[in-house]
Amino acid sequence: QEILEKYRDLFTLRWEGVIGNMRAPSQAEWEQLLTNCSAFLFYGMERFMSHVLLDCLVAMNIPKCRLVILLDLARSQQSYRRITNSDTHKSCPRIALEGPTETAMLLSLAGVGSVMGTQWYTSLEENAARLETLFENLLSSGKTTGQTVHVLQK
Repeated sequence: QEILEKYRDLFTLRWEGVIGNMRAPSQAEWEQLLTNCSAFLFYGMERFMSHVLLDCLVAMNIPKCRLVILLDLARSQQSYRRITNSDTHKSCPRIALEGPTETAMLLSLAGVGSVMGTQWYTSLEENAARLETLFENLLSSGKTTGQTVHVLQK
């Protein structure tokens, strides 16, 4: 919340979405947010695709969304139990489609221009540091997505 407030005026007055851990967005909210945005940020626990229905995503046409930033793959004991319970009802190929590379490919096929994402499990704190770096470079410094990814790689 602090990071969003800090950079709100630099980018847009129209930040829209679901913030906090009070409730999970419905599938309709996920679809609305993805189809009506020019940039989409997911900062959450476990795999992004474990929150979105695969069938709905592959049927979506979202060319207005030029950038998706996925700061996912954060894990806690509670999130691990949730994802483990959820995964028991999925096939192995379905779980494989929730990987970082597969997620980027699916979003690209749906029309997203660029996808930035984590590649391995991390903590919310490490993702918060990444988010701060992303916003500092993209919004404050005006760097391109490629230049910003380069900064993150260092």
